[in-house]
Amino acid sequence: MENSHKSTPWFVKGDINGFFGLFSNVLTNFLAAIGLLAAINMPGDIIYGNIVPGTAIALGLGGIIFAIQARRASIKQEKSDITALPYGLSVPHYFIVAFGVMLPVYAQTQDWMLAWSTGVAWNLIQGIIMTLGAVVGPFIQKYIPRSALLGSLAGLAVTYIAMNPMGEIFSTPYIGLLTLVIVLGGWIAHKKLPGNIPAGLLAIIIGMSLAWATGYMDVNAVQEAAAGFSISVPSFAFAQLMTGFAYISPFLAAAIPLAIYDFLESLDNIESAEVGGDKYPTGLTLLVPGVLTMLGSILGSPFPTIIYIGHPGWKATGARVGYSLATGIGVMILAFVGLMPLVMSVIPLVALLPILVYISMTIGTQAYTTADPKHVPAMILGLMPFISSFVILQINNALTAAGTSANEVGLQVLRDNGVYYEGWRVLGSSDILVSMMLITIVIFLIDKNFKVAAMYSLLTAGLSFFGFIHAGQIGLGTGSSAALGYVTMALGLLVFHFYRHPDEKQELNNES
Repeated sequence: MENSHKSTPWFVKGDINGFFGLFSNVLTNFLAAIGLLAAINMPGDIIYGNIVPGTAIALGLGGIIFAIQARRASIKQEKSDITALPYGLSVPHYFIVAFGVMLPVYAQTQDWMLAWSTGVAWNLIQGIIMTLGAVVGPFIQKYIPRSALLGSLAGLAVTYIAMNPMGEIFSTPYIGLLTLVIVLGGWIAHKKLPGNIPAGLLAIIIGMSLAWATGYMDVNAVQEAAAGFSISVPSFAFAQLMTGFAYISPFLAAAIPLAIYDFLESLDNIESAEVGGDKYPTGLTLLVPGVLTMLGSILGSPFPTIIYIGHPGWKATGARVGYSLATGIGVMILAFVGLMPLVMSVIPLVALLPILVYISMTIGTQAYTTADPKHVPAMILGLMPFISSFVILQINNALTAAGTSANEVGLQVLRDNGVYYEGWRVLGSSDILVSMMLITIVIFLIDKNFKVAAMYSLLTAGLSFFGFIHAGQIGLGTGSSAALGYVTMALGLLVFHFYRHPDEKQELNNES
């Protein structure tokens, strides 16, 4: 038997591939979050002096912690192929905190310090709820079928992870499709590349070279980023937290289901890692993003963190421990020395996005190949809440850009033109939890366990009635319409349970 030191190195060759993939993913999301703040005209001293270093601590420590966790698991289990969990910013939430929390506060007060303070307080609430989720996470894992967890993850991957990147790739296909085929050739077809260069690195080099050679990139953007160089270190934001709580109440109703969304996504990704062969303690692992989100808020970050989708993809590339460690350290260094805007002004985003497409492909593959084939129809149904929420987001963005809204256009007008806005909005609200519950109900239906399916329908009705799903906010009766629907579903399932067709009675008699 190998000794534990040899079987658990801090860095292996596959970590090079993993690092260029995960680091570019984490960095892209970090820069996108910062770019949103710049887009709403938040002052640079708040962004780069306070938010960036505080967020970098929450991101960097997570990468380091999960690397240490993986190495310890490898030593304990005497396995050399354990891959650390990927970790980073919650993608939907940096849009929400920018446009749904901080910008409205600024519009009301004309004070960016108050807006930032409210975002920091909002993030602390997120972290508290996510930490509480670590307690109930193992319970969910025990009573929700694995196919429901992985099926909801596949829906998230197809919509929010892959769709926008694919749109960007086909907006500049001469760069995007070439880098995509390099990534897929190296990581899925396992094609050996010249000098054994990692596929992720080669894709970035080729994409960057082609973009600069064709004039796609802007020299002025590089000069502007270089001119903004400054050293920044994290500092405590206790005063901002206290100030922000005075303005947080209008946003609490949305904060709770969003935080639940985060810990459920992290839970799904822990389950995904276990299916891939790497088992981590659910409760303790869920504590990491919850506690680090709280720490980030104390240091001035408005952005929650989560365990990332994609563990099977990184494992397939040969990444183990070092890719997570290097990503954590790399993010902190770039943030503290002020190089992040410069990096993205040099590397085209379209060259990085194929990595996200690859991750969505591996997640979907895992979900559908590990499921019992008879349960796949339930998982297909579980895609629909994510498609609905994604479509509603695009509709809202388009209408906002046109200076109007769905209510101003008229829900009936939209419906008459084949746009079922209200139905899609209800279906897609709290999409990850809706998906899990729908898949669970239909799995038990397929197994002809109608009584248990009815119990889950009633549970889903309760979640809806109190607004945890199918509603814009939590409150008594906020999702009553959908709740009534789940009650009728439960009644139908109970009829299935008690009714015996004559053929079924004959079969029972024959068996007896």
